[in-house]
Amino acid sequence: MESIIDKPIISFIKKHHVFTLATENQGQPWCASCFYAWHEERQVFIFTTEDTTRHGAEALNNSKVAGNIVLETRVIGNIQGLQMSGITILADGDTIEIAQQRYLKRFPYARLIDLHMWIFIPHVLKLTDNRLGFGKKLIWKRET
Repeated sequence: MESIIDKPIISFIKKHHVFTLATENQGQPWCASCFYAWHEERQVFIFTTEDTTRHGAEALNNSKVAGNIVLETRVIGNIQGLQMSGITILADGDTIEIAQQRYLKRFPYARLIDLHMWIFIPHVLKLTDNRLGFGKKLIWKRET
């Protein structure tokens, strides 16, 4: 049984649709912006990228990744951001169909492209939300 993610974290994830994926190869970091669909029951992000992109190739080589989602604002009291770390896997078998359904439900126009489905399994989520109090942080860790 997975631990329950705090409602403010889920709410933040659902309000956004792009995360920054950070990968690494031979000590050289890289970031890429990816559209995502959230699968709440499995507590994973679903995204698409080709394995020929730099971040795709690096994630295949080293599945340990980090990411973030941020609300751009100049108002200090509204600052919100989610930092995360975990692993990525290529969707395969039964997960491909589930991943495509979730992704296409959120981004129907993606039917026009060849989808290479990935799953980002977060191990740690840390939401900073100044609306809950200056510097307020909510941390969730996946049970192993």
